[in-house]
Amino acid sequence: MPRAATIASNVEQIRERIARAAARADRRPEEVVLVAAAKTVSAEAIRAAYDAGVRAFGENRVQEWEEKQPQLTDLKASWHLIGHLQGNKARRAARLFDWIDSVDSAALALKLDDAAGETNEWLAVLIEVQLDPAEKKSGVAQADLPALAEAIGQMPHLELRGLMAIPPFCDDPRDSRPHFRRLRRLRDDLEKQFDRSLPELSMGMSHDFEIAIEEGATQVRLGTAIFGERAKE
Repeated sequence: MPRAATIASNVEQIRERIARAAARADRRPEEVVLVAAAKTVSAEAIRAAYDAGVRAFGENRVQEWEEKQPQLTDLKASWHLIGHLQGNKARRAARLFDWIDSVDSAALALKLDDAAGETNEWLAVLIEVQLDPAEKKSGVAQADLPALAEAIGQMPHLELRGLMAIPPFCDDPRDSRPHFRRLRRLRDDLEKQFDRSLPELSMGMSHDFEIAIEEGATQVRLGTAIFGERAKE
């Protein structure tokens, strides 16, 4: 595990880079939430990032967060599921997370809505969009996005906040710009179609988050840049 001082230094440098990227886009750095992607990261490292000022954390797997969560119940943070969610784990996810950032079907959304309804609570959700069908990653097809957004909008225990995407990896971060721009336009189109605000765009990771911020990201998901190289699974 990286030392707490290293994590704190990394977070400080990231904040500076976020501020510079926001300035280039005539935005305020406060508009961008740093979500620390904590897949395979220990509870101790998460606590170190929290002590460095991070207040939002993303996990890829329900089971992994179930194991770490008891050690971190005192932290006043928001917890995001950023990985693919299987329908049979929807109830557990609704109990464990504040945000589900990877909703990609009406069937999954309905299970989350039912689970949240059991405790009369609500969940913030993002729709994950598949930007490149050739990648065969999770996410709703762009053509099916409006129907899914409409369906979620009718579910009483889900609050649709915006969109999320993982674009194809590009060696040059600048090559990700068209993908980020496409996601922003998809969001803008949904806002016009449904006459409602969808303020969140979760896009950009350790290697390309500055480009994402220039294109309108409101949440960036950073793991390696904060915690160092991920442990081998």
